[in-house]
Amino acid sequence: MSCAFFEARAASERGEVPVGAVIVRDGATIARAGNQTLRDKDPTAHAEVLAIRQACRDELSERLSGCDLYVTLEPCAMCAAAISFARLRRLYFAAPDQKSGAVEHGPRFFAQPTCHHAPEIYGGIRESEAASMLTAFFMARR
Repeated sequence: MSCAFFEARAASERGEVPVGAVIVRDGATIARAGNQTLRDKDPTAHAEVLAIRQACRDELSERLSGCDLYVTLEPCAMCAAAISFARLRRLYFAAPDQKSGAVEHGPRFFAQPTCHHAPEIYGGIRESEAASMLTAFFMARR
């Protein structure tokens, strides 16, 4: 999770919403990213999606079975779908997202009967740290 926080801080320094994601296989980091929606002019350039894309390219597979995703914010519906389609084994996230989250809030994507694959889910890891980072980011923008 420390690497995900590093990516979130780097995203914040670029003016992006501070969300970072890391994919791990057998204890080794295979992909990492922070939000890049502004830089890339791409609404899909969320940290989770970018990390999944990188890991799939590097692993030469569209499936990441046996891999775990660490992210600093509860994934949105788009990211939850990407996590499901990539067949990630576990999802670890820091802060819940009551507005846009889709794992424990909103549509609860992985609990839907149409969901093809649901990872094991572990939320609230370093939650207060992630929440503080996000709050500070948005307060500075107001």
